[in-house]
Amino acid sequence: MASANPAVAEAETAAAGQRDELAESLAELFTNVSLMVRGELQGTNSQLALLEKMNDRVAQEYSNYGDVAAGLRVFVEQLNEKNQGFDEYVSHIDAIDQQVTEFEAVVSMLDKHVALLEKKVKSAYHISSSTQ
Repeated sequence: MASANPAVAEAETAAAGQRDELAESLAELFTNVSLMVRGELQGTNSQLALLEKMNDRVAQEYSNYGDVAAGLRVFVEQLNEKNQGFDEYVSHIDAIDQQVTEFEAVVSMLDKHVALLEKKVKSAYHISSSTQ
């Protein structure tokens, strides 16, 4: 609406200029806010990508630990089988140890008897040599 009054027309033109300036300022504000939000989202996406890579790496490590644990389980089972094979030998060794202990007791008893007989022989020898 064009006014016939030049003062009103000038005021309308000034108001329109101020509106254009305000519109430009608002557009610039929205653009800057949009860029800021986009930057924040890109930062968040980068962090999430890094987190995903870290999770993949940790999952791989845990998978490797699982493989090691499975290998250790097999190794322990093999050791248990070997240990069970040695149980027979251990029982033989225990039996031999028991026999050696009994043999040592018999040897000790025989040693005492030999010592006693030796004393008797020496005593008899002294008696017979002193009577001659």
